[in-house]
Amino acid sequence: MVRVLFLHPDLGIGGAERLVVDSAIALKEYGHQVGFLTNHHDKNHCFEETADGSLRVEVVGDWLPRKLFGRFYAFCAYFRMIYAAVYATFCIIPKERVDVIFCDQVSVAIPVLRFARPRPKIIFYCHFPDQLLSKKEGYLKSLYRWPINIVEELTIKMADKILVNSKFTLKVFQETFRRIHHCPDVLYPSLNTKYFDEMEKKHNLETPTYFRNLGDCYVYLDINRFERKKNHQLAIESFHELSTSLSDNKPRLIITGGYDERVNENVEHFNELKDLIKETDKENVILLRSSSDDEKFQLLRRAQCLLYTPIDEHFGIVPLEGMYMSKPIIAINSGGPTETIVHNETGFLCEPNKASFVEAMKAVLGNNALCERMGAKGRKRVQQKFSFEAFSKKLDGIVRDIVECDNRTTKKTE
Repeated sequence: MVRVLFLHPDLGIGGAERLVVDSAIALKEYGHQVGFLTNHHDKNHCFEETADGSLRVEVVGDWLPRKLFGRFYAFCAYFRMIYAAVYATFCIIPKERVDVIFCDQVSVAIPVLRFARPRPKIIFYCHFPDQLLSKKEGYLKSLYRWPINIVEELTIKMADKILVNSKFTLKVFQETFRRIHHCPDVLYPSLNTKYFDEMEKKHNLETPTYFRNLGDCYVYLDINRFERKKNHQLAIESFHELSTSLSDNKPRLIITGGYDERVNENVEHFNELKDLIKETDKENVILLRSSSDDEKFQLLRRAQCLLYTPIDEHFGIVPLEGMYMSKPIIAINSGGPTETIVHNETGFLCEPNKASFVEAMKAVLGNNALCERMGAKGRKRVQQKFSFEAFSKKLDGIVRDIVECDNRTTKKTE
């Protein structure tokens, strides 16, 4: 049994949060002791496993500011995570004899954690280099980011083990962090298929009220956080062009995603999309915020096709969810989706423009045979390549190896 502490900045709803929650569940099922330490955890805006007692969660430093003067988000995130790392180093690790720290997103905690005694092994999971996610906003912003970017690279280098979420991210990681010479391992995020299997057996699920207005029309579904980089606009504009070309039996588009009132971009972009829908196709587009897991399952079951619009997405768990629910996936031909979706087999990989998306959306519209064939192949691909069992086994091996390696080194020293 290995004692593992997960250190994550904001335990809300998103791909990174799904990854760490699934990692904790996987290790717990293998008999390890797991827990979370985070700067923020809202039980009304999180994955169910972190709110229902399945996973132990402790919050520290939530009183610290998330921003200063409407800016300096990265600096504040670093400061909050250092605070959590100090707390872990002096209050948790010595008491609980933690063997492994699993941290992600903010690497500045690593050098602090190395002072802990007994010293745990540190795994850092890189979803994507943070410096590449920061918007370029001129000379002053570049000057502000320069030391932060250097700290990011130097602190990641101090981890005992580095993991990345895809071959695409691995390539970007190596191009970005030139000072890190050891090659990270790829650990693909997985899908907790057990949840979907259990949900499919339930017959008493409460149907969302807006389902009544859908009738038997064809439904396209778009799931992603309300951030501009997620490119929901492409889904809306492509759907509008498709819809206006049809005289009757118009399809529907449902967009849902993570929405946090504390995040200005979530609020601003949601309102931008509402305005865009009013200008284009307000009768046939439904916009939802932070759907629960059960509601998202029902949306995936009701929809006939899943749209996935981010460009250069690092991995993307949503296509796996759609494929496991036997839906064809229409995504942009870049980043992680190129490793999960097989073009013309489990869906379509398109150029990032309306013409390409509309062509793919027309191909599946009303073509039940094509949707069923692609859906069946997609589900099989998830089962074979991205199963929760394979993910759990690999992660368990990584955790055990890093601890056993440390034990062997200690014995040699003695």
